Amino acid sequence: MSYANILVSVDFAEAAADRVRLAAALARRFDATLTGAAAAEVPAPLFAHDIRDAQAQYERTKAKILQELERVEAVFARCAGAAPRTAWSGGTDRPFAHLVERGRAADLLVVGGTAETEIDPSPFGVALGPVLMEAGRPVLVVPPETSREPGRRIVVAWKDTPEARRAVSGALPFLRSADRVFLVTIGEDAQLEGAEEVAAHLILHGAAATTHLLTATVSDGAEILRFAHEQQADLIVMGAYGHSRLQEWAFGGATRSILAASTICCLMAH
Repeated sequence: MSYANILVSVDFAEAAADRVRLAAALARRFDATLTGAAAAEVPAPLFAHDIRDAQAQYERTKAKILQELERVEAVFARCAGAAPRTAWSGGTDRPFAHLVERGRAADLLVVGGTAETEIDPSPFGVALGPVLMEAGRPVLVVPPETSREPGRRIVVAWKDTPEARRAVSGALPFLRSADRVFLVTIGEDAQLEGAEEVAAHLILHGAAATTHLLTATVSDGAEILRFAHEQQADLIVMGAYGHSRLQEWAFGGATRSILAASTICCLMAH
């Protein structure tokens, strides 16, 4: 298994350029096509004299968004030079909905943001919650001010759940090429989570995996981050846990705390 198509979210945020360069470096590593994606929804006119006026206002707003999309595409083109092949997908839809839709033809999604990003921060910014929970693909979350290509020293936060299983499966191209893979479990029942079996499975895939039993003193999220920094890890792999709340996604405790505090890239799956 490898990544043949990597999809990266592009916007006007300061961190967008580094995110695209990081995604381009990954595309080069895995010989993948890098597709940039951006979208903004055309709002319905609030005040209009009649249907013709409303349609005219809509078309003017849409034209402005299409012009802005050309600028966003230019950011992608300028920063994606390391990728062996590139493609572009712009749209007039909600940003996260466009990314989730295009994700059906991608092996990995690359986005920016933290757990605090529950709404779109800009016309082209992507809300992280619905992307993680609805994409059905592994999602690489790149924290702000992070440009280091991840995947040499990886911490897998293991819990025997469908989310964690999908995250490990989705991260196999990273895990197989990593220098070290630290598979960690936390808590009194951690020995029942099958970490040794998972490590043996990863070793069969060529990963240099070892298991580690941790005890959380503050929270599971804080302990995972402490261990990751101690091991000089550059990637955390874990399940993304959350639930729907009033048509929005609310993250689980460990997912939220890691996304909010991590300066390390996180590869997650729901």
